[in-house]
Amino acid sequence: MFARINTAGLLGIEGYLVSIEADVRNGIPCFNLTGMLSAETKEAQSRVWNAIKNSNVRVEPRRVTVNFSPASVRKEGTAYDLPVAAAVLCGYGVLDHEELKHTAFLGETGLDGSLKPVRGMLPLSFAVRKSGCTRLVVPLENVREAQLVEGLDVIGCRSISEVIEVLKHPDSIKCKPHGTVRREEGICEKEKCKTSQFHSTFCETESLESISCKTANYEKYDFKNVHGQRFLKRAAEIAASGMHNILMTGPAGTGKTMIAKCIPSILPELTREEDIEISKVYSICGMLPADRPLLSKRPFRSPHHTVTAAAFAGGGIRAMPGELSLASGGVLFLDELNKFSDSVIANLFLPLEEHRTVINRLNGSCTYPADFLLSAAMNNCPCGFYPDRNRCTCTPPQIRNHLGRVSKPLLERIDICAEAAPLSYEDIAGKRDRSPEEPSEVIRRRVEEVHRIQAERFKNSSIRFNSRMSVEDIEKYCILGSEETDYIRNVFSERYLSGRTYHKILKTARTIADMDRSERISVRHLAEAAGLRSLEDKLSSGLR
Repeated sequence: MFARINTAGLLGIEGYLVSIEADVRNGIPCFNLTGMLSAETKEAQSRVWNAIKNSNVRVEPRRVTVNFSPASVRKEGTAYDLPVAAAVLCGYGVLDHEELKHTAFLGETGLDGSLKPVRGMLPLSFAVRKSGCTRLVVPLENVREAQLVEGLDVIGCRSISEVIEVLKHPDSIKCKPHGTVRREEGICEKEKCKTSQFHSTFCETESLESISCKTANYEKYDFKNVHGQRFLKRAAEIAASGMHNILMTGPAGTGKTMIAKCIPSILPELTREEDIEISKVYSICGMLPADRPLLSKRPFRSPHHTVTAAAFAGGGIRAMPGELSLASGGVLFLDELNKFSDSVIANLFLPLEEHRTVINRLNGSCTYPADFLLSAAMNNCPCGFYPDRNRCTCTPPQIRNHLGRVSKPLLERIDICAEAAPLSYEDIAGKRDRSPEEPSEVIRRRVEEVHRIQAERFKNSSIRFNSRMSVEDIEKYCILGSEETDYIRNVFSERYLSGRTYHKILKTARTIADMDRSERISVRHLAEAAGLRSLEDKLSSGLR
């Protein structure tokens, strides 16, 4: 008997429809899988056959052929186990595939017939819904994640036996509107979920809006705990307001890392669409929180400088997302920037310009989002004490070599370069009568207002922030008067600016003007923006 079952596969961050075709007929007993399969996918023939036999389903040995369509795309992962099992059961007549035309299956099977959770359920569920299916059968642990897709009836089961029972007797389990699962033999309340024999629907259903509104606790990294360094805090606020990349330098222990970790606390809360897109990446990597189906906070990723290029940009046999994609929607912090290898830094250029990363493999390429705010930090010298010559023992060539490891092309892609000043005792210990530092919540409200101004400005455009403006946008929204033109002309000539650096200054000045609620960019705005680039001259020359 021939049967066809719906499922989905992953290609990058997006899913696509896959049809599992099973043909069961008399002949020499065998179990063949076809359709360009990876090793772990092809091993399903052993897992599925034993899972079916151990699920109290009586099937006679026959000639079984299972095809994955489209056969031209490589199938990877173990999420195909359950749909293969469903197709084989339909081929044997245990299930009716005609009644499953609008049902999809996803999940891994154990040899005992149990169902195990799989990665990437969120993008896979969206692909299932987009294909026209209205019902999805998944392992119980994946239910909350799959239920985020509107218009999709999700059924969660613990084993193949439960799947057969639910599909053959759909009226045996009824889900009441308030979320309690009731079965003819008993009641499963949300507080006592384990009392029911079957767990075919998730008992406690949360709406996507209620999940998204729960924000992360940034109490540990709050700007109210950062004493002194007003210049760096001002630079961080400008960076967050216009999503500008920022580099902080200075002596060791002056608060550069702490300020970088505080930046997510002043970024606006995630929108529903942003939360879903970020969670898709984390779902593929299996890094979503165990107690919730969405990340619900802006990521902060801080890879060590020994990270490999594959772990940084993404890669591996399955072309998994890397740190660049895991930081999308949040902050990517590179501490000790000049210690990262050249191969890692080279992977930054495309994301900083196009906000995406492309992983090329023999069987095709995968595109992942990489839209983040880059925050970087480094010391002024190898020992970390410069410019305190009473403690710094580095020679000028050592300092020049230390700073010179940050290339000019990378510096030109960073909008703000701020230098931290050494801290005094009063900055660290403070005084009792000193006014408290401004908390992140207050700064975030100002940042949100600047984001609102940019949203209104670019409402008919594909960009959202000043840092994303093209040359055409700069000419439209960064109009300068005669005085401002003379000022920036002098800066351009005296500092030998490149075209990219010139445009970075204008973009930053546009953000500073927005923070002042000014439609017009003034000389003061240009001066502050240019001042936030003065460190570039020192770094590019490797001198102090």
